[in-house]
Amino acid sequence: MDLNRLFHPESIAVIGASPHLGGGKMPYYQVLQMAGYKGRLYPVNPKYTEISGVKVYPSIDDLPESVDLAIASVPAGRALEMVEAAARRKVKFLHFFTSGFSEVGDFALEAAMLAAARAGGTRIVGPNCIGIHCTRSGVTCDIPKTPITGIGNVAFLGQSGGMTHNFMRMAHSRYLALNKIVSYGNQIDLKVEDYLEYLSQDDTVRVIAAYIEDIKDGRRFIEVLKKTTPRKPVVVLKGGTTPQGARAAASHTGAMAASHEIWAAVMKQSGCIVADNFENMVDLTMMAVSDPLPWGTRIGFLGAGGGTSVLFTDLSSQCGLNLPELCAATQSRISERIASVNTSTTNPVDLGFYGFDFTIMAHTIEAMAADDNIDVIIPYFSLDFITSFQKGQLETGPHAIVEIARKIHKPVIPILSQFTENMLDLEDVRIRMFSLFRKADMAVYRTPQDAIASIHGFLAWQLARSRDQGADSASLARSQADPPASWQPRL
Repeated sequence: MDLNRLFHPESIAVIGASPHLGGGKMPYYQVLQMAGYKGRLYPVNPKYTEISGVKVYPSIDDLPESVDLAIASVPAGRALEMVEAAARRKVKFLHFFTSGFSEVGDFALEAAMLAAARAGGTRIVGPNCIGIHCTRSGVTCDIPKTPITGIGNVAFLGQSGGMTHNFMRMAHSRYLALNKIVSYGNQIDLKVEDYLEYLSQDDTVRVIAAYIEDIKDGRRFIEVLKKTTPRKPVVVLKGGTTPQGARAAASHTGAMAASHEIWAAVMKQSGCIVADNFENMVDLTMMAVSDPLPWGTRIGFLGAGGGTSVLFTDLSSQCGLNLPELCAATQSRISERIASVNTSTTNPVDLGFYGFDFTIMAHTIEAMAADDNIDVIIPYFSLDFITSFQKGQLETGPHAIVEIARKIHKPVIPILSQFTENMLDLEDVRIRMFSLFRKADMAVYRTPQDAIASIHGFLAWQLARSRDQGADSASLARSQADPPASWQPRL
């Protein structure tokens, strides 16, 4: 299905545009202006003659052209007449922000809207959703706290408008560059599989994340998913996997949610990466766009403290990952910069007090990268202790880690540990280090659990992908070394 004019509209009409912000309505007209949309933008509202000097049209029928996209922020009682007018004017896509349809039991209204739209060839986004975002075209449904810069490689499909907003905000804070976003709500016409199919063929999108409450056409969804996952990772978070959650989903978007057991089996067979919660979905998305990517199960861990090393080893083992002993030459090289008291060079590497020194951490990372037994390197930075004992390195030290990470050819996945939660100075250090590491294309996590879960999820996808005979050679060529065939992800 060609959705190009949805994401790249040359003209947009905002129905219900108002000079007044607030009042429970998304100010789409002003949002599009602030986002820098360069196409032809028409405010529509019979209550006003102008907004900030721009002519306001009383109705869709009064517009000077048939627009590519109309955004309707009107009461549900006027929804059918809006669809009829859009179909009459041959509007290509009509997005309904409005709620009050099947989620409150009004299936008849949705059916009437769909029939009217199909009579004129208009396609409906929603209703009951916040719509679309496309960085390249300047169309958006949100103005984030941080500016949108560059054309990203991350796409997101969200059945919930709130979850879509949350993803966009967290993505910006994690330095995930957004490409295309769809909040699709009740999906009475265009469905999640339509958007998924379009994004699967979009070479500017590297990973697709999705929050899903229900599927309208299960057979087609699975078919599209199986064609997509060999090409790029699809990270899915399912809402409504419990009886109570299913009832909440029904009142939210009119969703008829499937059982957790059926859903999990379908996702596994389709090659998806299944997220356990919202934060895990964002973590997995960040892993999928890091560079270089993890392609092996052999982990090298370094940090300060034996207890942390032990717990990290336990967590890794539970996920089917392993920490092989470093070769003698690697251990010898690490020992050049540290004493032998209260330290260990085997793997996990416990640098003791030296683990708070960025230069020694960088030296150890470089030594571990030369070891043929290691696929992924995870340095553990204790911000509590670093800010106490290495304040002199806070400006230059993180840059040393970035320089080494760029020099070697194995993924470096830092953990920025922080246990003091009520000090702004320490949080400022975390934000600055996180920003530096992320801008160097490293996936960065707060806890060992988050890092291990993300590595495990990505490797599970890569294993399924490498076994899929339909995986195209171009995307497989990105792989340095697939997970061993004997490895089984611990789900």
